[in-house]
Amino acid sequence: MTDTFITVGEAAAGVIENVRPARPGVGIATREPSQIIPAGEPNGASSLLAVITSAARDGAVDVVKLEKLMDLYERITTKDAERAFNSAMKAAQAKMGRVAADAKNDQTKSRYATSAALDRAVRTIYTRHGFSLSYDTDASTKDGNILVICYVAHDGGFTRRYTADMPADGKGAKGGDVMTRTHAFGSAATYGSRYLLKMIFNIAIGEDDDDGNAACFQAISIEQVEELRSLIVEVGADIGRFNTFMKVARIEDIPAAKFDIARRALAAKRGKTS
Repeated sequence: MTDTFITVGEAAAGVIENVRPARPGVGIATREPSQIIPAGEPNGASSLLAVITSAARDGAVDVVKLEKLMDLYERITTKDAERAFNSAMKAAQAKMGRVAADAKNDQTKSRYATSAALDRAVRTIYTRHGFSLSYDTDASTKDGNILVICYVAHDGGFTRRYTADMPADGKGAKGGDVMTRTHAFGSAATYGSRYLLKMIFNIAIGEDDDDGNAACFQAISIEQVEELRSLIVEVGADIGRFNTFMKVARIEDIPAAKFDIARRALAAKRGKTS
């Protein structure tokens, strides 16, 4: 009779073998394979589970070796679940079309899709493909920011974590406080969750008749915001006048295409004040 074993070296490599036992019972054996089942194959996890179940019934089995088998089983099932997650994500995105912009930003002269519009367009699709979303926040490494987190869980058992580091200082166009800390937190959380939803499912925004303006607009990055703020402090510029010059309400609203213009304008002021 041939019992099922796993070799120490092959446990690390993630393969399962049926071998002739070195001694009666269940344990770690020398390599004499009659069948090799690669990890990740459809029957790989179930075959290994059968090995673990058989080993657990043997009172003489080495507990350390049994734990190694269980660790290997967990790695295989996790990889299978991730593979199912990625496949479902691809299928869900294939069903998602462009989401029409339903609101206007008067400062940037651009249109955008609200959280409600995004939710109406994609919730039914991603839930049909086995996904659920939950949001949370955490402390950011940057002063005045919060970390917005989205956990995307799939029915297959895999969960992926996405994050967005969002400004939550409550500052207005002139650098003064225009929001309470509670309001600033809520605003940052709302913006962060909306941006994450678009990024997770790669959602395009815009209307067919807007000449691509809405879909093409992109604000400067958080790092670019910090660079401009540092330059403003360095050259002693008035943030309100600077925003007026750039035709925005906040530094964060400066279009990415105009970042170099903004940086050169501040650098020119440095030359005048030196």
